[in-house]
Amino acid sequence: MPKFERAVIVSDRIRGHYHQSLGVAEWLERLGGVEIDSSIVGVPDMTAADRILKLKLFVRGLEVHGGSFSREWLKSFGVRWKKYEPGTTLFISAGSKAAPFCLALAKATKNKCAVLMTPSVIGTKSFDYAIVPEHDKPKKAGNVITTLGAPNHIYIPALKDIASQYFSGKNLEGHKVIALLIGGSDANYKINSRWAKNVLTPLREIRDAKFLITTSRRTGEGVEETIEEIFSGLPSVELMFLYSRMPNQNSITAILGAATHVLVTEDSVSMVSEAVTAGFKVGLIRLPRTTDPIKHMLGFGARRFDELFAKMAGMGLIEDFGNDINFPSFINSIEQKHGVDFNEAKRAAEWILYS
Repeated sequence: MPKFERAVIVSDRIRGHYHQSLGVAEWLERLGGVEIDSSIVGVPDMTAADRILKLKLFVRGLEVHGGSFSREWLKSFGVRWKKYEPGTTLFISAGSKAAPFCLALAKATKNKCAVLMTPSVIGTKSFDYAIVPEHDKPKKAGNVITTLGAPNHIYIPALKDIASQYFSGKNLEGHKVIALLIGGSDANYKINSRWAKNVLTPLREIRDAKFLITTSRRTGEGVEETIEEIFSGLPSVELMFLYSRMPNQNSITAILGAATHVLVTEDSVSMVSEAVTAGFKVGLIRLPRTTDPIKHMLGFGARRFDELFAKMAGMGLIEDFGNDINFPSFINSIEQKHGVDFNEAKRAAEWILYS
């Protein structure tokens, strides 16, 4: 008998968060026969008053009260759920917004819950399983496992088939195929058109390869326009996916299935983790940083990601270009693979099933 009959994903509709939850759920299915319930529970849209009163002030009640409080709390948001028998179901979520709903659903139905990442306000102690990035520096606890980077849904045996379907008709076989995965600005990093011109323009000089280029929701239209200018007219560009124009298209899995080399900007731990899970030694492209001396002094912000990347580099999972980028040297080999057995979603699923 499996430890759980089913896994239910509680989603905030952020693609990266969903893929983290899905990755763990799929490994629960592969290893333990746990069915992935098709009825994803979506986190409701909230007014400012809801976020302050119900989500931030009353969410603590979920930690100390039983199922009746949780059921009423969920109903106040209009959340609906199936009837699940006690002890049969694992609710899984990633990110701060979805975490309280994941916990409430588990309490309301007398089941278990797993959270990925470190949710603000509510923390991890009330969850049955907390899957937390090592760079978040969580306190040791029996319900916590740390991961190197972000668990994800990448499954190597499926990549080639996905790529062949997605790129049907493209002439990629027998070529070096460079995946360029570009993130964007956030609280720790800043990316602008000047950076794009200075750093990415030298890639135009690489003649013996095909390019698959994708941006993210944080890249910004101005930077995307610059990227388009840099690579426009090059016959070597087989795909240019600009997020602002095609926000609902997801091509990362197909790109990783077709690529021989992967370049990723340092701001996206998720994309770095996906590429490393796919078996690639990732070329890490550094970005300009925001200046916050207090964060730096306390070891937060981008500094904690430096520790993550240093560990990955030590394991041979990434090549950190630093300030001296040498694209031709990285691309000179036929392919860049690390040969390390690395899959944090699988490891987290094993922990849930066998702990």
